[in-house]
Amino acid sequence: MTYSPSPLQLQREAGKRRASRRSIGIALLSTLALGAILAIIVINAQGFSAVQEAFFNAHYAKKAFPRIFDGILLNLRVLVMAEFFVLIFGLLIAIARTTSSPVLYPVRLLATIYTDIFRGAPLLLVLLLVGLGIPGLRISYIPNSAVFLGTVALVLTYSAYVAEVIRAGIEGVNPTQRQAARALGLSQTQTLRHVVLPQALRNVTPPLLNDLVSLQKDSGLISVLGAVDAIRAAGIETAQSFNFTPYVVAGGLFVLLTIPLTRYTDWLIRRQDRAQKAQGVY
Repeated sequence: MTYSPSPLQLQREAGKRRASRRSIGIALLSTLALGAILAIIVINAQGFSAVQEAFFNAHYAKKAFPRIFDGILLNLRVLVMAEFFVLIFGLLIAIARTTSSPVLYPVRLLATIYTDIFRGAPLLLVLLLVGLGIPGLRISYIPNSAVFLGTVALVLTYSAYVAEVIRAGIEGVNPTQRQAARALGLSQTQTLRHVVLPQALRNVTPPLLNDLVSLQKDSGLISVLGAVDAIRAAGIETAQSFNFTPYVVAGGLFVLLTIPLTRYTDWLIRRQDRAQKAQGVY
């Protein structure tokens, strides 16, 4: 037998499609109207021509783009290196914070102190302390480059945030999952590795991706240590031309890098919501 929807079901689906088209049309019209109003206000502003010349000059944008593009490639390298170590350290800190063994209490205490400090300290302050403090130690085997020290500061700060996200995922796994695994003969380590962590990481993937988006933007702060990334390159071009268009170019490149990951995160969140609703139905 083949499924054939009833006339009432067909009417409901047609009504939903009409409501969806009507909502899209209203949203489109309201967006166009608001955009037109804002455009009229901006264009008729007294200083519009001066702002356009200072921030949206095509000549200076074309001139600054090659140097800024090289800088954004540096930001991407910093992002990849930092994200790799952030995920590793964040996972280790989260496991340390969720352990219940009395023997490992000092480790749990140190992990708690670490997350409290680096979640409370502003990233810019951590960058300055690491970038100025570590070179002062004069340890020969530690590189003193701004890129390395900036990456270290990013890892220190974001590991604390990621650790808390993963810890929330671990603690969100139903305790009966652990009990069932132990009843099957799995050790504590095996239970964590094969039962708890897979579920925890799957549940916290969207928040982790949001942290990745934030890390991608904050990678531009390494410019305060002297690294010639996109922001510092834009600053150099601005100092030479006395025009602020390079900053707009750098901001546009950051936005173009962030939007795909943001949209993917939103799609992943919607997919998980649909899966949870489906499980609730059945």
